[in-house]
Amino acid sequence: MDFTLSEEQQAAAEAARAVFADVPPDGGVPSPAVGIEPIAADFDRELWQRLAKSDLPGIALDEQYGGSGLDPVAWCLVLRESARVLARVPLLETGAAALAVQRYGSEEQRRRLLPEVVGGRLLLGVAPHGRSGHEAADLAVRAEPDGAGWTLHGVQTAVPYAQLMDRVLVPARAAAGTLLLLVDPHAPGVELRRQVSARGELMAEMVLDGVRVDPAGQLGDPVPTGANWQYVRGLLIVGTAALCLGLGEQILRITSDYTSKREQFGHVVATFQAVAMQAADRYIDLRAMEVTLWQAAWRIGLDQPELSGRLPLAADLATAKVWSAEGVRTIASTAQHLHGGIGADLDYPLHRYHAWAKYLELFLGPAPAFEQEVGDILAEHAP
Repeated sequence: MDFTLSEEQQAAAEAARAVFADVPPDGGVPSPAVGIEPIAADFDRELWQRLAKSDLPGIALDEQYGGSGLDPVAWCLVLRESARVLARVPLLETGAAALAVQRYGSEEQRRRLLPEVVGGRLLLGVAPHGRSGHEAADLAVRAEPDGAGWTLHGVQTAVPYAQLMDRVLVPARAAAGTLLLLVDPHAPGVELRRQVSARGELMAEMVLDGVRVDPAGQLGDPVPTGANWQYVRGLLIVGTAALCLGLGEQILRITSDYTSKREQFGHVVATFQAVAMQAADRYIDLRAMEVTLWQAAWRIGLDQPELSGRLPLAADLATAKVWSAEGVRTIASTAQHLHGGIGADLDYPLHRYHAWAKYLELFLGPAPAFEQEVGDILAEHAP
């Protein structure tokens, strides 16, 4: 399989690299104790507008809606670049929600919403964590018919930037199947309980108690198989894997620079066999993270969950999530070990990358949950 990037994909990565070139890690904001106050109560709106001027929020949206007409691989390349500088922008959430609008929304919804996303004027979030797991039958939000619309009851936790979004994409279970609904986070019946993520960003627990969503907020009909939510979840998985990859690459770069200058016993520590072997192991982790990411991103862009002679797309998605979660965790841990005490110094950037790594490792669920998913798929498709 040839994973050589097309000229258009390379151009997307170069455009993103140019936008992020002068962005300090984490925006250069101070780092109070995580869990007490958010490091960032808002995302970087100036950076978001710069991304919009470069057409990057709509990189994977069709040209007829103002996008660049590329694919999820190009979107992942942009996310990869954003992670290298810990960019606090909702590229993951807005990108996944916008692709869901494009795939499941009506033509009127696409023409009304997507150009606003591309222009950086409409912020779409995603509620990825329910109380009851990820399978369609276990969705935490219940949708009851209410005239032409729906009334929602349930709880979604750890919703990134919920307080700042114009709409949040919420999966809900109805009698006829899984629904994708765009919910106004400030509508009557929505309570936002403040939360702070491990990387210090503002989040919320969304308590939905009788909030009404009219037909304009419904993306397509209910799907009995839950394939609509699984598509969005798949986008979040590959997007998270791309963030893990960019983060891990930058952490290894920082570590390489430090160990090639730090001297001990009259020698730079990078020449010590134990240091070199640990760095080599983490490089191998990065390559595994990369190949599993591109495999999953390529397949989700093909829009063919089932390919002849291959396991379902869900297997590739779960594999990418396992490698990205395990990889970013071990890379961050090794970096802290090789840095010694300076790795925890708040004036040195590594602690920021470590906090982001922990957040991304657990986002959507830890690696063992996805290993179980792979095991279930293998058992189902055993010869």
